[in-house]
Amino acid sequence: MGNRGMEDLIPLINKLQDAFSSIGQSCNLDLPQIAVVGGQSAGKSSVLENFVGRDFLPRGSGIVTRRPLILQLVNSNVEYAEFLHCKGRKFVDFDEVRLEIEAETDRITGSNKGISPVPINLRVYSPHVLNLTLIDLPGMTKVAVGDQPQDIEHQIRDMLLQFITKESCLILAVTPANTDLANSDALKISKEVDPQGLRTIGVITKLDLMDEGTDARDILENKLLPLRRGYIGVVNRSQKDIDGKKDIRAALAAERKFFLSHPGYRHIAERMGTPHLQKSLNQQLTNHIRDTLPGLRSKLQSQLLSLEKEVEEFKNFRPDDPTRKTKALLQMVQQFGVDFEKCIEGSGDQVDTSNLSGGAKINRIFHERFPFELVKMEFDEKELRKEISYAIKNIHGVRTGLFTPDLAFEAIVKKQIIKLKEPCVKCIDLVIQELINTVRQCTNKLGSYPRLREETERIVTTYIRERDSKTKDQVLLLIDIELSYINTNHEDFIGFVIRRGWLTINISIMKGGSKDYWFVLTAESLSWYKDEEEKEKKYMLPLDNLKLRDVEKGFMSSKHGFGIFNTEQRNVYKDLRQIELACDTQDDVDSWKASFLRAGVYPEKDQDTITPGDTVSMDPQLERQVETIRNLVDSYIGIVNKSIRDLMPKTIMHLMINSAKDFIHSELLAYLYSAGDQGSLMEESAEQAQRRDEMLRMYHALKEALVIIGDISATTVSTPVPPPVDDAWLNSNLMHCFSILNKKQPFCCHSVRRPPAAPNRPTVIRPSEPSLLD
Repeated sequence: MGNRGMEDLIPLINKLQDAFSSIGQSCNLDLPQIAVVGGQSAGKSSVLENFVGRDFLPRGSGIVTRRPLILQLVNSNVEYAEFLHCKGRKFVDFDEVRLEIEAETDRITGSNKGISPVPINLRVYSPHVLNLTLIDLPGMTKVAVGDQPQDIEHQIRDMLLQFITKESCLILAVTPANTDLANSDALKISKEVDPQGLRTIGVITKLDLMDEGTDARDILENKLLPLRRGYIGVVNRSQKDIDGKKDIRAALAAERKFFLSHPGYRHIAERMGTPHLQKSLNQQLTNHIRDTLPGLRSKLQSQLLSLEKEVEEFKNFRPDDPTRKTKALLQMVQQFGVDFEKCIEGSGDQVDTSNLSGGAKINRIFHERFPFELVKMEFDEKELRKEISYAIKNIHGVRTGLFTPDLAFEAIVKKQIIKLKEPCVKCIDLVIQELINTVRQCTNKLGSYPRLREETERIVTTYIRERDSKTKDQVLLLIDIELSYINTNHEDFIGFVIRRGWLTINISIMKGGSKDYWFVLTAESLSWYKDEEEKEKKYMLPLDNLKLRDVEKGFMSSKHGFGIFNTEQRNVYKDLRQIELACDTQDDVDSWKASFLRAGVYPEKDQDTITPGDTVSMDPQLERQVETIRNLVDSYIGIVNKSIRDLMPKTIMHLMINSAKDFIHSELLAYLYSAGDQGSLMEESAEQAQRRDEMLRMYHALKEALVIIGDISATTVSTPVPPPVDDAWLNSNLMHCFSILNKKQPFCCHSVRRPPAAPNRPTVIRPSEPSLLD
């Protein structure tokens, strides 16, 4: 049968298949296997039952095989069957095997004749079988029956292609002899994926049902529609034999007698029948495995390397080691602390490219979400001016105020500062939620120990929520500190000085000519000095009843200017009813005009700037005071917002995030020890124990496979695939077939005309030749 190493290889491939299926992974190795394809009622199930010598497959009309059945035959001294989904249970009664296949099929597909690509793994041990692995696939059909979907034909075709397109898969194409071989569904789909016929093995069934006087000799001698691996004929039990429970061994004896006695087959009888088919498949699968060994070895090594890291922690696992749980607890807590810190501080390990999380999301809260919440607190301009107006009037009481009151400014500012509490508290809540999400994300790695994961998440989350109240207290204290003292001497506060800068006063030559002065604009007045030292004041002009107007540029002047005048026709400066101020550029003019607007001095034609409803007053002096306080409030609130935006992240980092990191590193372990019994805390989940066992099994199976493959590679001699056959005449034969079909004449495999003799095409293959055995 070949060397012992090769005999051990098929069981090893079976072992690898089971290892991958048990762990729930797809078998990325594309292990060598044989897929059985054919139309409905082609006799696929009978062929497999003849191999085993038992009735164990479901039977009936329509689609019976509705899930792939991975059938692993193992030569053994005892006879029983095992399912991968029923580990540990041995089936001695093969009627129970049939019932279990039906029940497992219905469990996934339901009872409505639907199909599923999820395979059923069945292993049969018997002294009557050779080591062999086959995949029984659903029979191809054209018409949906019952509750089947209308595209059942395409579903089955797609399922078949999932298996037979792999280069590592041999195709056992089963075709009944009493149908048209040229239109065989099995050969047609095989030709699509294996056009050279390197992987296809032909099986002709129901030879005993052919019309009297006809035979399939030309097909079985590989002269008609030839395949490189040839054809093998078998005779299955009839439906009457099956219903009558005819013994399979008796059926095999009758099959043997049929080939020896039939005049068209007796000369090739030694290469026909179920025993020869099983032996041929065993050797062809074995040789196919040998041919794919280089690629298989490479994939095994790649798979082994990918498992190495995961298996490392399991290699020296000893459940009876008293220090194991302590070590595991220390390692888990340390790893949790490292993972938490990486999530917060950022790391190049396992970067998430789809979503923000951890520290990145908290950073976004600090510098995007929180400032946005502050900006959202937009003042209702009309309401704010009304509040300022009422504040000024209430402070003056029965007196008429000549100056803008400081108390009105403070009252309005404090009211605005208090509004900062809500976005600050909201910011803390957002950070807490993200911290808790980060804790949950990091505890996912503790899933092997459910109780440890639960306790760790509970302890750290509780600590974070405790820090929540302390952080909020501190932030609210910052707001109270801002309320306690309004610092109008802050360097960024505009105060009553709105603007300083050089301007030119345009006066006629008769009155002294144009001169440059250093101007200081405050909320109450406009003063100008000799220079920027502001020691020698030239004049101070109160802003009451002043307005702005545009002036035309002088004929000889290169400067741009604007005018200031008194609405009550009083002199503004000396005997001038209007003074003209000039700047070097128009941009400087526009900037100064904006500053005058902040001081409450408006253009003469700007009637819509302030309406009576805005301040509930027509008093120009009150309007100017309201505008002054409005500008001061804007300036001071800007300073407070800037300070809070700076202090909020620092406070949260110190009191909450850094504190949580310190707690995890220094105190979490002690809290876990005090939470309960260490044994129950470190109790492994059943899923983890099963995963560890199965992963170790697969790991050792991969290592063992590599060792055996190494031995086989060194001691085996490869047998080449049979030579190509001449199929140039194939297209003409097929056209002849189709023309007969179009004339609606009966057409079976034995009625196709034989090809012309070709001296270079092999004739009958003798038993001594190895081509059918490769």
